[in-house]
Amino acid sequence: MTENQNTGDSQLPPQRKLTGHIVNPANDKLTITVEDHAGAGGANHKYRISGFDPDSNPSHVIDPPNYGAVLLFQNGAINEVGVNGITQEALLEVCIDRLQGFQSGPYACRENALALTKLQEAQMWLQKRTRDRLARGVEGTLQK
Repeated sequence: MTENQNTGDSQLPPQRKLTGHIVNPANDKLTITVEDHAGAGGANHKYRISGFDPDSNPSHVIDPPNYGAVLLFQNGAINEVGVNGITQEALLEVCIDRLQGFQSGPYACRENALALTKLQEAQMWLQKRTRDRLARGVEGTLQK
């Protein structure tokens, strides 16, 4: 789900808030904002996640403190611009690793197992797409 915000300034990209993640008190506090124009392929490349305080997180080692996270996705053909952002596959791999961790610990459950299976399936389809593009010689380009 998305919620549009019109900035009123034509120089700034229109910002959208994503709301599909909101289901519990933790996610209710997290704000996901899309912060750029969609690219040539129709997808956006810059997302900001805010609304959390990392000071209470034992894994927090940021200097200076940063109370948000920016996800920059690949923007442009790799053969032309190089690797300049993360991919869906990289982000999925993080989610897969976390769910595998929960499944190997005291929070294993059917719902986590199903979510893990679907993420692994999504990863498989994205990798198949890439292998097919490699076989056609168009990977890293804007060609179909």
